[in-house]
Amino acid sequence: MSDRILGAVCVAAAAGMAWTAQGYAAAISYEPVGPRAFPLLLAGLLALTGLWLVVKPAPGGEGLKLAQVKLIGIGALALVIYALLFETLGFPVATAAMAVPVGMAFGGSWKQSLAGGAALGVALFLLFDKLLDVVLPSGVLAFLLGGR
Repeated sequence: MSDRILGAVCVAAAAGMAWTAQGYAAAISYEPVGPRAFPLLLAGLLALTGLWLVVKPAPGGEGLKLAQVKLIGIGALALVIYALLFETLGFPVATAAMAVPVGMAFGGSWKQSLAGGAALGVALFLLFDKLLDVVLPSGVLAFLLGGR
């Protein structure tokens, strides 16, 4: 039953995200996809996974265990800190910093989590900034690399 409730909450949150993102517009066109593409993509993925939970819940349905609640809490806290430090640290460093506690929460060593987070931050930055031409904050990297 808890799976279905979570799925319904996810679908409702996705609808709210999609509705809010409809108003996103850039004053000048500086990106080919515009500012509403990313939140709409996330809303679509959230809606699909929420619908999956509503239609096909996990067998047993005995509810969340304490270990699962801790993992969810660590992930949520990491995302809040990520959002707060995103502009200051920049996308690559903030993404790497967010990936470390999440990776460790799911059983990775701190070395594995740091390496994976750094690779994730740099790879996604290059994908969005260079390939898709989506402007992301470079943060401290701009300062360290001589400005941008």
